[in-house]
Amino acid sequence: MRVEPSVPGDVLSRVLAPFEAAGGQRIDAPLLQPLNLLLDLAGEAMHARLFVVQSEGGAESCLRPDFTVAIARQHLERGLADGRYVYQGPAYRASSGSSRPEEFVQTGLEVFSADQPTAEADAEVAGLAWAAASAGGRQDLSLWLGDVALFAAFIDSLELSEALARRLKRVAGRPRLLAAELARAGQTAVDAGGRLAGLLSGLSEPEAAALLEEVWALAGVEPVGGRGPAEIASRLVRKSEAASALALTEVQAESIRAFMAINDTSTAAFAQVRTLAGSRAPALDAALALWGKRLALLETVIPPGCMRFTPSLGHAFDYYDGITIEVRSAALGPDLPVAVGGRYDSLLARLGGRGDLHAVGCMVRPWRAWAGGEA
Repeated sequence: MRVEPSVPGDVLSRVLAPFEAAGGQRIDAPLLQPLNLLLDLAGEAMHARLFVVQSEGGAESCLRPDFTVAIARQHLERGLADGRYVYQGPAYRASSGSSRPEEFVQTGLEVFSADQPTAEADAEVAGLAWAAASAGGRQDLSLWLGDVALFAAFIDSLELSEALARRLKRVAGRPRLLAAELARAGQTAVDAGGRLAGLLSGLSEPEAAALLEEVWALAGVEPVGGRGPAEIASRLVRKSEAASALALTEVQAESIRAFMAINDTSTAAFAQVRTLAGSRAPALDAALALWGKRLALLETVIPPGCMRFTPSLGHAFDYYDGITIEVRSAALGPDLPVAVGGRYDSLLARLGGRGDLHAVGCMVRPWRAWAGGEA
């Protein structure tokens, strides 16, 4: 395993300091995390980047690829509504065919609350990501912003069927899947599904899972790859639903492509969003008004000319459902962000938490933040 070079202790302290000053409680997270859960959050494409661990006869686990999910699980186990947690420690992602470190240090802050999300909360975390990343000494940083919720509001402004709009929102944070939807534009139906998916589509998920288990038992096979029958059945049912759904028209697809291609100063970017939007825009108006508040707050802490907005900003995990954040270094480029983060309210419900809980956080790579560091 390739290990990231050590970062000087004073640099680590400087990067951590803004998070601690914000009132975060220092916390660690279990090194091993459930493989099934991580695959469900990031998709099968992430499997190759996870270090999988399995005891004889036990469930498959993986070394934590980041801290967010692990800390969210810990917070829910405590039964609390509110919490602020600061962390600093190693994370692990395999990188075959690359010289990138596979063990690396992350420093971050996760904030949980039962209060409704606000522009102030989002701007605070984005500002802290900037402050922590800047503490490493680099002078070539820029703050990049995106918003999964803005994509959903834009989709709602278009004349789309409910099923098609729902499917597009579901893949908003997964560029490969969104590109596949756009590539199918003009078709009368999505060419997907299959006979097994079609058989399962008329059943409830428990019934579909039971049928799969029966088929496996008759065939004498065992599932592999960390997926159970319930998860596989759910995915097959969704695949069957997609098979009978209408695809985008060419005009609709072109509007979405233009929206995702926006990459500009925040003011110019939001003007382009309004130009591209369809006729049903109440949700979009509300989303843009919220951004007006966020930007007014961020402009008090971010140097002029250092903010950009692009709707296509996404991360490896698809649990982000609101603002997304990256701090980039001009020297390192967009593929090696110094900091990432965003809002992930829906993750807590997916982990079994209450539906009224909300979360936002960010993570910094101290080695990349350090002016003496490289990739």
